[in-house]
Amino acid sequence: MTATGPGHTERVTWLRLARTRGLGATGFARAMARYGSAEAAIDDLPARARAAGRRNLDIPPVDRIEAELDQIDRAGARLICGFEPAYPALLAAIPDPPPALIMRGALSLLERPACAIVGARNASAVGLRFARDLANGLGREDVVIVSGLARGIDGAAHAGALAHGTIAVLAGGIDHIYPPEHAALHAQIAEQGLLVSEIPLGRTPTARDFPRRNRIISGLALGSLVVEAALRSGSLITARYAAEQGREVMAVPGSPLDPRARGSNQLLRDGAHLIETVDDVLAILSAARPPIHDTGRLEENAAPDLDVFVEDEPDSADSYTDFEPVATNPLERLRNLLSPAPVSSDELARAAALPAGQVQALLLEMEMSGEIASLPGGLVQRRRQS
Repeated sequence: MTATGPGHTERVTWLRLARTRGLGATGFARAMARYGSAEAAIDDLPARARAAGRRNLDIPPVDRIEAELDQIDRAGARLICGFEPAYPALLAAIPDPPPALIMRGALSLLERPACAIVGARNASAVGLRFARDLANGLGREDVVIVSGLARGIDGAAHAGALAHGTIAVLAGGIDHIYPPEHAALHAQIAEQGLLVSEIPLGRTPTARDFPRRNRIISGLALGSLVVEAALRSGSLITARYAAEQGREVMAVPGSPLDPRARGSNQLLRDGAHLIETVDDVLAILSAARPPIHDTGRLEENAAPDLDVFVEDEPDSADSYTDFEPVATNPLERLRNLLSPAPVSSDELARAAALPAGQVQALLLEMEMSGEIASLPGGLVQRRRQS
């Protein structure tokens, strides 16, 4: 059972307001600016909603919140409210931070400098290797890697940093494993790293939850690094959030022949820091000085007269494609990993999780059809399509 007492009562009241349907993080912040406390907001909002003709306001009862707290406790997780000292200081500094977070794992990772690494889900083998190696190198320098546990670059970054410290921000509840092939990685992060979500346990993510997750990813880090990204992708949303939050934006340059590099190359044209090595990232992070606000404090310039009945509208939620199915056909899986950048067959076999012999046979088939070119040293690359 969860603890009781004055502190517990305050957390229950806070979470009741945070879980109120019809508010969202922005509405919560406006309500706190207007009323000064969650208790006062809960007392007045129902009448104000009726007067305004709002019928979607749903403040959960105390017993529902008590049940959620018990569920969190049984799961070995912890709820951290925005007014508590344990709430991440960097995240508290962003506009309208999530009112409450559910976490499982090593909360001490929140005290170390962090860098977000994000990128394409259908990443190339070269991009996956770069993300994994870079995350490992930064981890050795005591930098915690933050990402979203998605397919591709996210998973590679988590895997590379696992031994040193990594934080996975999830779009659903921390007990919901997505994508399914990351079940083992999800379990390892729960034991060795930290799982974070603003979503209640047991809830599966919807398209609108992924941009909200991206906002937390950038908010937890001093800077966000994009390894590969198409022009319309969640990774670019993360980069834009980072810029809006006053954090550093970094990108790895890619081949102009690879569509997966167009978004990251556009970031570089727009002024993002160009990254080639671990030292490049360390130099940028060491100079980063984002504003830190006291957790739970209201801004002096908060406008209490703003409408509190406003739900967050995540950017590009209608076009978010994090639910794309993974390729199961071995040949298609291999095609997705190839790019104009040379890569070895061993690296392809590792990234595709296929036997080396099968990869060699498939590469021979692709070379005979003109899809790829063989290079000295056992390397292959995708041919430019005419």
